[in-house]
Amino acid sequence: MQASAVRYRPAVPDDVASIRFVEYEAAQRFVSVGLTGIAAARPMDAPFVLKKVRAAEVIVAECDGACVGFVMFAMLRACIYVEALDVLPEHAGRRIGAGLLDRVDARARERGATHLVLSTFRDVPWNAPYYGRLGFSVLEDHELDAALKRIRALRIARGVDETKRVFMRRAVKPVD
Repeated sequence: MQASAVRYRPAVPDDVASIRFVEYEAAQRFVSVGLTGIAAARPMDAPFVLKKVRAAEVIVAECDGACVGFVMFAMLRACIYVEALDVLPEHAGRRIGAGLLDRVDARARERGATHLVLSTFRDVPWNAPYYGRLGFSVLEDHELDAALKRIRALRIARGVDETKRVFMRRAVKPVD
């Protein structure tokens, strides 16, 4: 059986429930690496997701008309910060995450940003090692600007163990 084609598009308000579902389902993979707290966490609040959708800061990936992945991002000075990237586990391995990041690259070029930045788990195979294969490199602590330090501090205040995480950056890809 051939895999369905993937279509990428800006999220619309009707996507909010699907985005939250994808986030929840993707989080279940973390059980396999002992990060059960992530799997048990509630998805992002619907009003927050709706706000991001209305701000045009979410792109979804669809197969057969159903949302199978999304990327959520925010503009920070000269970069775009990737806040969340999730793909349904049954659609993993199809380069959907890479395709979503390519769409964020296009947004970055439109807005004059030079880099994409994200924060992820250092040792989870589908986190930092995956992003490394997509051209991201680890930022050392002295390379973090005030905005990234603020993001880290907010997560620490929420109880996130930042010792297991890294910030990563890649230059915006040129137009093909």
